[in-house]
Amino acid sequence: MNTSITAQRSPYLWEPSSERIEQSHIKAFAESTGQPLFPYERFHRWSVSHLAEFWSAVWDYAGIIGEKGDRFFIPGPSMPDSTWFPEARLNFAENLLRGSLDRTVAYEANETGVHQSITLKELRESVAKAQEGLKQLGVQKGDCVAGVTTNDIQGLVALLATTSLGATWTSCSPDFGTKGIVDRIGQVKPKVLFAATSYQYKQKPFDIVDKIKQTTEHLDGLSALVTFGDETSIEGLQSLSWDELCNNEASEPTFEPVPFNHPLYILYTSGTTGLPKAIVHSVGGTLLQHVKEHQLHCDVQQNDVLFWYTNTAWMMYPWLVSGLASEAAILLYDGSPVRQDSLTHLWDIADEVGITHFGTSPKYLDTLMKAGVDLKNSHSLNTLKSLLSCGAPLAPEQYNWIYQTIKQDLFLASISGGTEIIGCFVMGSPVHPLKQGEIACKALGMAVDVLDERGASVYEEKGDLVCTKPFPSMPLTFLGEGGEERYRKSYFSKRPGIWTHGDLAEQTIDQSFIIYGRADTTLNPGGVRIGTAEIYGVVDHIKEIKDSVVFGLPKDNDEEIILCIVTEKLTEELAKEIRLQIRAKASPRHVPKRIYQVEEIPHTINGKRVEGAAKTAALGEEVKNEASLRNPSSLQAFRQLSERKFV
Repeated sequence: MNTSITAQRSPYLWEPSSERIEQSHIKAFAESTGQPLFPYERFHRWSVSHLAEFWSAVWDYAGIIGEKGDRFFIPGPSMPDSTWFPEARLNFAENLLRGSLDRTVAYEANETGVHQSITLKELRESVAKAQEGLKQLGVQKGDCVAGVTTNDIQGLVALLATTSLGATWTSCSPDFGTKGIVDRIGQVKPKVLFAATSYQYKQKPFDIVDKIKQTTEHLDGLSALVTFGDETSIEGLQSLSWDELCNNEASEPTFEPVPFNHPLYILYTSGTTGLPKAIVHSVGGTLLQHVKEHQLHCDVQQNDVLFWYTNTAWMMYPWLVSGLASEAAILLYDGSPVRQDSLTHLWDIADEVGITHFGTSPKYLDTLMKAGVDLKNSHSLNTLKSLLSCGAPLAPEQYNWIYQTIKQDLFLASISGGTEIIGCFVMGSPVHPLKQGEIACKALGMAVDVLDERGASVYEEKGDLVCTKPFPSMPLTFLGEGGEERYRKSYFSKRPGIWTHGDLAEQTIDQSFIIYGRADTTLNPGGVRIGTAEIYGVVDHIKEIKDSVVFGLPKDNDEEIILCIVTEKLTEELAKEIRLQIRAKASPRHVPKRIYQVEEIPHTINGKRVEGAAKTAALGEEVKNEASLRNPSSLQAFRQLSERKFV
């Protein structure tokens, strides 16, 4: 009899070594709380059933500078009415400008490469000078300061100087149109505007002096303009250059202590209905959420180098900036992620500065994958410990490709949350083994669940991603008229007392997660809910397809799936191949009824494809807030879709 046993293949793509687990922040944190780390599900249940104890422990473990007070959490009659750390006093900038003075805290790079770095001593001095300049402009606690800034060290200094005074920061990317900028920061009535007068993208320079002048005409209450570069004179407005602002003797910043729930950031959703929602986030909630995510879930250690490819309009910009609070260095990159002569430009920089945590999007990784890039053979990536991804679900095929072509011993984490919470609901962790296509776990302190239409918790079944208990980084409010009502209606109207986030998700019996995209763009052919991400997960990996968008259109009391693609030529053969692959890799229900070729797909300025705008245009209805789109002219093809040939 043959007694040999065939070794079973591991279901995991990556498993952390015992050494990595032992040296992780999350292990040390668990020990500091007196709770066992494993099983993780138990540790997570403790974190959400003892909210005051858990978040107080995060404060202590991260060494938050400030007065914590004796009360940490006061439950309210509903989630948004709860109170966090009512006696606490702290300053955000003080918590970021910490640690050894001689260490490098930021690198600055663009399409030409790395061209500047700064130590903590130099950064503190720069913040002190900018802070003094802002004081002379009359900025004080409670004011709002705005930036139309590139992702560089000057922009970082402006942000830190603002928050050091207890003022609130909000920013836009300089590639927004005038209307897009005004629709956002016009809502907050900033006292001072920091503005770049030029930027570059795809090695092409853009002069935006006229755009900045037009913007200032629409900002009520603006008292001063500070420009990076030459001074831009505007009649009736105090205007000065960055050098003039910082021309003083200050060398050490002071820090204005503020309450835990004092406004820190105003961020904006990029939806396509009405004005973007202006979401107000707190000092304490943002800081606690970010140090928890960085240290416990991403294992960002002291002197690591954290990078996320982002512009200053996206939530991942403040998320990156907060890396300083964990005494890591951050890489600030401005420009296109790829150059005409180099798809691997960002990885050249990663090797040069020693990036440990590389943050990006599935779209960027797909570009490399389609081009056959093999980083294992071209780059050392010796320091790289972690690859992080968000903005859209990471496709199962991308998991395999990453381990085959980037690095085998790599902590890969797809993370998912939102601008509304300036953080994440589900994340990776350095102690979880990783399965293809899955997000490892619920974030600590976040009472995440997946509910069906009855409100019952479900496993191995698609449902609504929800959070059932309060957390510190919930918005303070939405700015503007009726803001509080709009905030509550957005997240609590479907299920009173429960945050319904708007994502279609599934939790596995192992309590890992799969995100299928936004619930409001969920397809419903034949009454079966289908996530658009399941279709993109196939289509995005077909080489002939450069970009795509999928949505549903009504047909005989049902819905048909419509797929629009950017390709050289849509042939019967290509359409057949698309349908065959979707049928095989997703299901027959996912197969699009009609496939159209279009010139381009509508994207937000932050790079997200906008299914809602494409569908609305195809229905012949008005797409509100086209200023949220990077390429509003793309909608014309969708308005004419019924006249176009499909296969």
